Amino acid sequence: MKSRPIVMNHYHKVHTTYVVDFIFTTNITFLTGDSGQGKSAAFSFFREDAAKNPQLLCFNYLDLQKDIMGLITSAEGKLIVVDNADLLLTDKIRKYIALDGKNQYLLIGRDPGNLYATKDNIFELVSEQKGEKTVFRIQAFE
Repeated sequence: MKSRPIVMNHYHKVHTTYVVDFIFTTNITFLTGDSGQGKSAAFSFFREDAAKNPQLLCFNYLDLQKDIMGLITSAEGKLIVVDNADLLLTDKIRKYIALDGKNQYLLIGRDPGNLYATKDNIFELVSEQKGEKTVFRIQAFE
């Protein structure tokens, strides 16, 4: 399933020695990769921005007790970022996300099941040193 991003095409954030520079090509971006690559660090920049950017809605393991389904279904015009998606997203939530035409998603985890995802939706985090900064980007998963 490939559909164009409906909320945000590009996210750019500079934070101390890190730069997050994500270009979104699909409405559902599933970010996967090995532990220690910086996925949760990148999530932390989105979460920090969510305090002042009303387009962002973020969830991680700290939100396990929240009504995530209710929060997602009531959201509109948001980039919803979910770290630890394997833990937080039930099959029911995954099916809702796959059909949601009101929001855009960045899901961080290892299992894209029940999202009707194709290879066009699955990405990996890459990092590159540029001087003293570490730049995080996403690229198609191979």
